[in-house]
Amino acid sequence: MNIHQLEYVLAVDQFKSFSKAADYCHVTQATLSAMVKKLEEQLDIVIFDRKANPIVLTENGREILVHAQQVVAHANALLASSKAIHSKIEGRVKVGIIPTIASSLMPIILKPILEKYPQLVLEIYEVTTNQLMKNLREGKLDIGILSTPIASNDLETTLLYQEPLHVYGYLDEGRRAIRKEELAKQRIFLLQEGHCLRDQIIQWCDLKKNKYLPTNLLFESNTFDTLLNLVDEFQGMTLLPELYLRNLNDQRQMQVLKMEGNSISREVSLCFYRPYAKWNIVKQFSLDIAQLVNHFLKQDAI
Repeated sequence: MNIHQLEYVLAVDQFKSFSKAADYCHVTQATLSAMVKKLEEQLDIVIFDRKANPIVLTENGREILVHAQQVVAHANALLASSKAIHSKIEGRVKVGIIPTIASSLMPIILKPILEKYPQLVLEIYEVTTNQLMKNLREGKLDIGILSTPIASNDLETTLLYQEPLHVYGYLDEGRRAIRKEELAKQRIFLLQEGHCLRDQIIQWCDLKKNKYLPTNLLFESNTFDTLLNLVDEFQGMTLLPELYLRNLNDQRQMQVLKMEGNSISREVSLCFYRPYAKWNIVKQFSLDIAQLVNHFLKQDAI
């Protein structure tokens, strides 16, 4: 016995016809008739008088119908309750986010999300990738936002958006475009060790130890702002995420170089640890963040 069989019985009683009930339930008449017949056999009761025209309930069938109505109503109520639970976004949620994403993402998503979910309390922590993954495993964070891929088999990720990276800097002879292959020969300023974006840029651009920096200077920054100041001072280059470019003034916007040929981008993903995952938060945040950010990325592309 299953809910569909009871729904078929209710439909036959409503329409007094197996064919009309089958159309209403979006199944073939043969399927519906067989399922009702199987239910009658399971209950050892004839529910419908098929010789009557139109079809009517038997005396025993009327009693079965009452129970069927109650069971289907309770099943629908349970389903509605489940949907309400999954759509409910409230309570305290601890979110970890790496610094190279936080500075440009938080201003875009925080206000709309808090306005959409007034019963939600967000705790935001800026942490390194390694610390974020550790805190997820220990249940100290509910979800994380970081750059992927990550070297982990126990943490799960869902892609939020692809963010292009742009070269900020100075070229000789007033050139305004650069090829990816040229970057390895430029004076590139990078974030300090521990930032995943640093490692990704070194890999993408095939950067070796940067011999093009001044021999008496060893400086690696923790912020994009410091990188910009270094580039402006030493006429070098750095790579910046597209959303961060919105923070640049008009003068600095002029120093964003066009990338010729293959572009460079990073994945930004939502990360969670299955045993502690708040599924409704994970699913809804993924949808909300992706929608909000992609709206800005499309605007920047226009």
